[in-house]
Amino acid sequence: MKQKILELFEKKNNWTIKELEKKLECHSSKDFVALIQALNELEEQRILCNNHNVYFYIDQKEYVIGKVKDVSRWEFAVINPDQKVYVPKKLARNAFDKDEVLVHCTNKGNEIIHIYSRGITKVTGTFYLRKGKFHFYSDVDLHSSFEIKNMDDFSIGHRMKAVVAIVKYTDPLQCKIEALLGYEYEKGMDITSILSANAVRQKFSDKVLEQAAHMPVSVDEKDMEGRMDFRDLMTVTIDGDDAKDFDDAISIEKNETGYRLYVHIADVSHYVKEGSPIDQEAYARSTSIYVADRVVPMLPFALSNGICSLNPHVDRCTLTCVMDIDHYGNCIKHEIVPSMIHSDCRCTYKKVNEFLEGKNHEYDFVGQLLFDFEACARLLQRRSHDRGMIDFNTKEADLILDDNGKCVDVLCKERGFAEQMIEEAMILANVCVAHTLNSHKIPGIYRVHEAPDPQKISKLSLLAHSLGIKTSFYPEDVKARDLQQFLESIQDEGLLTVLSSTALRAMQKARYDAQCLGHFGLSLKEYCHFTSPIRRYSDLVVHRMLRKYVFMHTKKGASLDEKKCETQAFYISSKEKDAVNVERQVSDYKKAEYMEDKIGQSFKGSIVSVMPFGFFVELPNTVEGLVPLRSLDDYFDYDEIANSLISYSEKKTYRIGQSVKVICESVDKQKGQVSFILKQR
Repeated sequence: MKQKILELFEKKNNWTIKELEKKLECHSSKDFVALIQALNELEEQRILCNNHNVYFYIDQKEYVIGKVKDVSRWEFAVINPDQKVYVPKKLARNAFDKDEVLVHCTNKGNEIIHIYSRGITKVTGTFYLRKGKFHFYSDVDLHSSFEIKNMDDFSIGHRMKAVVAIVKYTDPLQCKIEALLGYEYEKGMDITSILSANAVRQKFSDKVLEQAAHMPVSVDEKDMEGRMDFRDLMTVTIDGDDAKDFDDAISIEKNETGYRLYVHIADVSHYVKEGSPIDQEAYARSTSIYVADRVVPMLPFALSNGICSLNPHVDRCTLTCVMDIDHYGNCIKHEIVPSMIHSDCRCTYKKVNEFLEGKNHEYDFVGQLLFDFEACARLLQRRSHDRGMIDFNTKEADLILDDNGKCVDVLCKERGFAEQMIEEAMILANVCVAHTLNSHKIPGIYRVHEAPDPQKISKLSLLAHSLGIKTSFYPEDVKARDLQQFLESIQDEGLLTVLSSTALRAMQKARYDAQCLGHFGLSLKEYCHFTSPIRRYSDLVVHRMLRKYVFMHTKKGASLDEKKCETQAFYISSKEKDAVNVERQVSDYKKAEYMEDKIGQSFKGSIVSVMPFGFFVELPNTVEGLVPLRSLDDYFDYDEIANSLISYSEKKTYRIGQSVKVICESVDKQKGQVSFILKQR
C-alpha cells in the first residue's frame, strides 16, 4: 500500500484522503483502514505531511525538518544534524522553542507549516492579582495567554511563582498547575524557576533522605578490610574556593626513575549500593548541576559533603590509582587499589598558584609535595602536547552575585597552573582505568569523543583561508594533532579565539558508551571517567566494575553488565546534555540580567559568528549579543564560507574575528538574549 501511495505522489504532490481512496480503489472498510495506516506510517517516517487533511510529499530540496531554537527577538533557527535554516517569527505560526517542525523553504522566505511535536510541555511563571482575579504570566513570552484549569485546588497568592503543565496547545494555552514555587521576590527564585521549567530534580525524597541520615559520619576499622593504608602519605586536595565536595586527592613521591603519583578518588561505591534508594535517585539525576548560586547535587549532602568527601584531617575510603611516571612523562606502570587516606590539607587553586609563584607561604608545610607535583605535571603536560591533545582556548564566565542573588559583574575565570596540574593528573588516572577495563575485557562505561564530521572541518578550513590563515590537513582524515598545530600557528589572539570556537563547534559532542571508541580531543585511544563519582554516575559505574571484576576477581555476570552499561551510557549521556543546557540557560539569564542596566552604554567586542540575519558580538567578559541585520544602514549579502556580511555597495564588510564597537540596545532577561547596535563613529 505504501509503495502505491508514493507512486501517486510522483505524479502529483497534493492529495486529499478522498482522492487517494478513489485512486487506490478502496472499496471496503478494510481497504480504508489499510490506507489510513499506511498514510500514518509515512507521516511518522517524515515522508508525507498531513496539512488540514491534505497530504503532500516532503521534498528534501524544498522542506526541512528540525528542532526550533529561539536565537533572537526576530528569528527562529530550525536545526537538524545536516542543516540549519532560519525562520522569521512572523512566519513561525504558533511554534515554540524546542518544537519539532516542518519548514517550507522558498525564494520568498522560510515558513513553518507543520508542528510534529512540542518541546515545551511545562512553563514557569507568576500569578498576579488583577481586578480580583488571578492571571498567569509565563516567564518566557510565548505570545499566548493561559487558561489555568485547576486554580481552585491551590492556595495562590499575588506574585506567586508556579510550574504549569500544558494540556492543550490552543489559544489560550490550557494548563494545569503542577507546583507552587514561592514568591517571585524571594532570593534565588529566578534560578529555581529555570530549574523547575527544565524538570530538574531539586529535592530528595523522604526515603532517600532517611537512608542518607543513617549513613556513617566517620570510617571505622572494619572499613579498612581489603584496603591499602595510605594514611601516612602526605596528601592534599586542590579545588576551587567555593568547593564543598572533594572527590579527588593527590600524593606524590619523587624517586630515581621519576615520580610515583597517587590519585585518590572517593570510594562512593562503598556507601552507595546498587539498587538502593540513594542509588536510584543518583541514576535518575546522573550528574550534579552547577549554576550561578547553587549546586544541585547528584547525592545527598550527607554523602557529597560528608562521608564521601575527602575532607581534611579525617580518614576516608578511596580507590587509588598508583602511577609510576618516568622523566619523559610516560606512565610506565600503574595499579588501581582500594585504599584508605587521611588528607593533610584542603588547598585551593588560587592559593596554590600564589604559592608556586612565591606570593603565599600558607602551604609551606606541604610545599615539597606541591613543587614535586608541579614538576611532574609539567612532564605530563608536555607528553599530552606531544600526543596531540587540543587546547581550544575556551573562556569560562565567572558570575558575581550580590547578597540578593542579582548578577552585578561578569568576569573571565582565570586559569593558573594549579588547575592544569589537577587536570593532567585526573586525565592520566582516567586513561589508566580505561586501559584496565579495555585490556581485561571488563564491562564499563567509556568517555568517547569521535572524529569530527569532514564537512564541518572543511568549512573550518575554508573559513581559515578566507581569513588568510593556511591549513595543511585533509578534512576526511583530520587528526587531533593537525588541529592542535593549526590553532598553535595562529598569531592573532582575536582570530585564535574565533577559530578555536569554530573548531570546537565542528567537533562531535563527547558522550558515554559501553564500547571503547577513543577520545579525539584528548588524542587518546582509551578513556573513561573515574575521578568524580560524587558528581557523575558514570564514574560510580566504573568504580563498581573495578570492585567486582578487578578487586573481587569475579567473572560471573559480565554479559549482563555489558548490556546494563549500554543502557546506562545512553541515559547518562542524555542527562548530561540536559544538565549542560540548564547550566547554559542560567548563565545566559544572569549575563542578560547584568546587562539590563547597561542599556545605552557602549562596548568593544569581537564578531564571533555571522548569520544571514546579523552577527553576534562577544565582549571580553564573555557576554554575547546580536547585532541584527535590520539595524545596519545598508543591504547585505551573506557569505557562508567566509562567515561575513558584505554590503551591496561593497563599502562595508562584517566578518568573523573583526573588532567592533557596539551599544547595548535591549535585553530579554528571560530568554538570556542581548541585542546590540553598532556604534556610529
